[in-house]
Amino acid sequence: MKKIILAFAALLIMAACTQNKPAQQATEKQNGDTTETVADTISKETKQKNMEEVQAYLKECGAFFIATADGDQPHVRAFGVSEIIDGRLYIMTGKVKDVYKQLAKNGKFEICALKKSGSEWMRVSGTLVNDETLAVKEEFLKRNESLKGMYKADDDNMAVLYITNGTARFCSFAAPERKVGF
Repeated sequence: MKKIILAFAALLIMAACTQNKPAQQATEKQNGDTTETVADTISKETKQKNMEEVQAYLKECGAFFIATADGDQPHVRAFGVSEIIDGRLYIMTGKVKDVYKQLAKNGKFEICALKKSGSEWMRVSGTLVNDETLAVKEEFLKRNESLKGMYKADDDNMAVLYITNGTARFCSFAAPERKVGF
């Protein structure tokens, strides 16, 4: 029941955060026929700093929710682990799960992470890309010992996915939204 309440709260917060609030930085700008994201216009050092801020926020929240699409039907699931490895922010799941199958078809996602206060949250969007590198999988399991009972780096089920073109939106009921790219 608690998970259902948390999922519902995350959806309500996501809806509240999508209201037209002033942003400190534009997410996209048109450049001819291509769309350039915030992450494309910032330095490598700033991207790394922003990624570390996002990772710290996810760790502080503990659980976070990932939204995916299955055709025209959205799905939201609770996740609890993320890691920065080799300059990329990763999440992890199993290839047999529907969430992985949906992300394999459409890598676009959104994460919502709610702080324990209930009045601050972060939304992260971008594209998730599967990484089959054995060393990355091993490092992920090394940092998350509790997953070793369910996954092995070479089991053909473990999927580590990293975020590309990431944008994080830091939201609260008391302050304007702040956006960062990574």
